[in-house]
Amino acid sequence: MKNISSYKIILLLAGAVVGLTSCNKLSEDPKSVIVSSQFYQTTSDATSAVNAVYSTLNSDPAGDFPLYGRQLNLLVENASDNQLYSPSNTNPDVRALGTETYISSNSRIQKVWQQLYYGINRANIAIDNVPTIQMDTTLRARLVRESKFIRALLYFDLVRLYGDVPLVLHNPNSTDIDNLLIARTPSAQVYSQIIADLEDATNLPKSYSSTDLGRATSGAAHTLLAKVYLTQQDWPDALTQLNLVINGGYGYALFPNYYDAFQKATKNGVEHIFSVQFETNLGEANSTQYLSESFTSFNTGTFPIDIPVDTSLYNLFSAKDTRRSVTFYNTVYNAATGQNVVFNNAYTPYFNKFVDYSLSPLSSQSLSGVNYPVLRYADVLLMKAEAINEINGGPTSDAYNAINQVRTRAQIANLTSGLNQSAFRDSIFLERRKEFIQEGHRWFDLVRQGGTVLVDALHKISAKSAATSKNTLFPIPLVEIQQNAKLKQNPGYN
Repeated sequence: MKNISSYKIILLLAGAVVGLTSCNKLSEDPKSVIVSSQFYQTTSDATSAVNAVYSTLNSDPAGDFPLYGRQLNLLVENASDNQLYSPSNTNPDVRALGTETYISSNSRIQKVWQQLYYGINRANIAIDNVPTIQMDTTLRARLVRESKFIRALLYFDLVRLYGDVPLVLHNPNSTDIDNLLIARTPSAQVYSQIIADLEDATNLPKSYSSTDLGRATSGAAHTLLAKVYLTQQDWPDALTQLNLVINGGYGYALFPNYYDAFQKATKNGVEHIFSVQFETNLGEANSTQYLSESFTSFNTGTFPIDIPVDTSLYNLFSAKDTRRSVTFYNTVYNAATGQNVVFNNAYTPYFNKFVDYSLSPLSSQSLSGVNYPVLRYADVLLMKAEAINEINGGPTSDAYNAINQVRTRAQIANLTSGLNQSAFRDSIFLERRKEFIQEGHRWFDLVRQGGTVLVDALHKISAKSAATSKNTLFPIPLVEIQQNAKLKQNPGYN
């Protein structure tokens, strides 16, 4: 993605008059000030503002894990039946996510809330100000629609994680605290705004030149819109959007080799509909892709950042399934010694998808250039199979064809024909689980099947026996409730 940087936009702060009563000798006469009306003037300003929106996906202003570099995964993977924290991780908040014992003061839950609204605020700033700039009208409209796509993505994360959330669509222009405190907006209204933003974003270009690869496209908007409808169980509208993606001339397809969906050399490829961009050694424009640190160096006594719940996850795959060796590792070749290092303990195999094998030495994963795939074509196919099954009360040949494309790429046999609706639905969710490990789908997939399904799945993992139906939502962060009396907590949390 071109020049996507968290440092390319000036943050404008209002109301900062400090200590005037304590120092009566202070006298200042500034000759100039910078205000928003002075900044949003040029095409460069518009591009910088929207680049700053993108940067909220792959960086954090405080230097913490980026939203899509690990932070979101701490919630939706560690709180699923896929993943646990590292055995050496002593952070009680991370460990609580893995054992379903998290509470409203959990710092990771708070951080995700803050990062999502931080990105939304930057999107709001761009959406409000870019239209006022005198510039090429086609580019101006495109930049606004890119911002709307990201705002929709972030609100989609918010409403699924927390339920009703405050819907904020403009950068605050007042320092009056009463005007800044907003109650939770009903989920239906939040979803309406998400859909409106994505409908506008479907007017984005189908593709970009090489310098702008990674920006949101109309195909990404249609795909995300399909996922929104699927989550709402609006199967017909979901299928309509999916068919637009499949038949719309975008050229999307599965990589012949599953491995290529997760490698630096093949990123932004034929299967990648929208990815959060990471790159090596780009200074301020880059942040660490911490999921790559599922590699544990060549020391068999160390552990990666997160691990599979147990060997049951690995055992979901047949030996013929090529996804297994891409998703997990327990043996790594050490070029420095010419030896294969075998990891063989109670916590292996380890996650493998985001390890950047282009790095030398391989242990320097903090420089990973592997992107985070938010939307892949495999998801489109599996969503299509699901929508058809729900619309028709059972699978059709088109539904089988969609899921079997994913299975064929994995080099496993086609799904047996003659399944009823329930059995086919179970097959889809199993296929989704195997296809998207570590990609942030599993918790959402469990929740949309219902609280009983989520709890039953988690109770199969000994470490997650504390799970209850309340875990279909995360708590509203305690600090937010303490600062805003209009916010009410989700059921089951203090």
